[in-house]
Amino acid sequence: MTKTVWTPQEKDGLKQKYGCEILVERAKQDQLNSTQFPSDSYIVEYKIDGETMYDLTRGTQVTLFDMYYDKFKSQLISINYGRGNIKPQLWNYSKPKEKKKRR
Repeated sequence: MTKTVWTPQEKDGLKQKYGCEILVERAKQDQLNSTQFPSDSYIVEYKIDGETMYDLTRGTQVTLFDMYYDKFKSQLISINYGRGNIKPQLWNYSKPKEKKKRR
């Protein structure tokens, strides 16, 4: 079992406090290279106990830096662009329900 770095309470508060969201925590290489994520996603690399980890996140680089620096301090290594190609407006988009036609 993989240990989580972010608690559920922290994850819930990230959107409100920093305006960021974590799409995939402790992502594997195939997830990082996937194009099925929004084009405004970032890959954040950090180190914990000698192990390098990657998160796929959304937000601006400044707010992502603030968020990860507050949590990990000097263990933050880099913030790079993700490889997603879905428009951010269409991410998690669900088709609106059809209205009944009046006769």
